[in-house]
Amino acid sequence: MTTPAPPFQELYDLGDLGRGSAEFKITANADELSRIARWADIRAVKSFSATVELRRHSASMYSLDAHLIADIVQDCVVTLEPVDSHIDRHIHRQLHLTAPVRHREDISIALTESAGDDDVPEEIDSLEYDVAGPLLEEFVLAIDPYPRAPGVEFAAPPEAETPAESPFAALKSLKNRP
Repeated sequence: MTTPAPPFQELYDLGDLGRGSAEFKITANADELSRIARWADIRAVKSFSATVELRRHSASMYSLDAHLIADIVQDCVVTLEPVDSHIDRHIHRQLHLTAPVRHREDISIALTESAGDDDVPEEIDSLEYDVAGPLLEEFVLAIDPYPRAPGVEFAAPPEAETPAESPFAALKSLKNRP
């Protein structure tokens, strides 16, 4: 099984950070919005933008903090009418460079037994980092899997008053014949 290619990439060279940080904005253009909608399997993406801050903590440790804002259109699961949704998410990722870097001391990260998946830094193998990756991951996680138009409620069909006779009941009556 192959994973579909991401709808867009925003590469950043973490080596350019030096000892500081960088802040920038990512805004998807019309073509990228259409590709994001197809990739996420939703009707439309009206807007997708993020303010991103990358920070260097050591030769192999970096962090990404972002504020993602997106407006999307999905199909109502009950009526199939369009449903507008707004996504507003804060994202934080710790990044650990696993590739060897010249002139650096060996820094290892000790994990405790209580360390959960969210406590472990994301391992990267290159200083060229795709900033769009975490944004797209969080975007897909924020999409409502069962969107409903305002005021629409799902009503289960009424149950039949008398259940239909099972074909096995007819066979059972044949078995009980003398």
